[in-house]
Amino acid sequence: MKFSGLLFQFVVVAALLFSCKSENKENASDKVINNPAEAKAPAEKRKTIVFFGNSLTAAYGLDDPQQGFVGLIQKRIDSLGLNYKVINAGVSGETTSGGNSRIDWLLKQPLDVFILELGGNDGLRGIPVSETKRNLQAILDKVHAKYPEAKRVLAGMQIPPNLGRKYASDFREVYADVAKKNDITLIPFLLEGVGGEAKLNLPDGIHPTAEGHKILAENVWVIIKDLL
Repeated sequence: MKFSGLLFQFVVVAALLFSCKSENKENASDKVINNPAEAKAPAEKRKTIVFFGNSLTAAYGLDDPQQGFVGLIQKRIDSLGLNYKVINAGVSGETTSGGNSRIDWLLKQPLDVFILELGGNDGLRGIPVSETKRNLQAILDKVHAKYPEAKRVLAGMQIPPNLGRKYASDFREVYADVAKKNDITLIPFLLEGVGGEAKLNLPDGIHPTAEGHKILAENVWVIIKDLL
């Protein structure tokens, strides 16, 4: 009888403990369900910035391409904790015509910000301004058609008056006209503060040194920072 009594008490205590444990587990489950804000949110997908250009974008002549203005923009973005990935789509020697042929392949990957830096080689080769303008517009149209929500930026370029002052003037105006027509952001002159400065350019007098690229990066950053 004494053993039976002890057995009965043990069964009762075990039942109570099991009941409490089950209740706590249910309460914990309710807490997760009723407080979704406490659940860990998935990491936000990084947005993509594409720099589409020529040797300036590609950082021609530098030992480390990351010293170019595009690489410096990525470092600035990372230092500020902004959730953007920079893609350097620069090809040395690229003209606007070549860019127009290449853009379809590039648009196979999604993008959120598109920065167009082309035309300098057109100017150096004396390509008709009307052709440069037509190609820039075609590239921008293709980007907008594929990714209508993407922000577009046009990097302005100027050339010395070797081919005549009218050609140089018309060439400079192309960028302002295209930017205005498309209602997009314009970097007035990518090489501001660098073009024509011997100490900031490589011996060819065209491509910036690492120090020159730091200035280019600032020229770009002051324009695009608000877009990000």
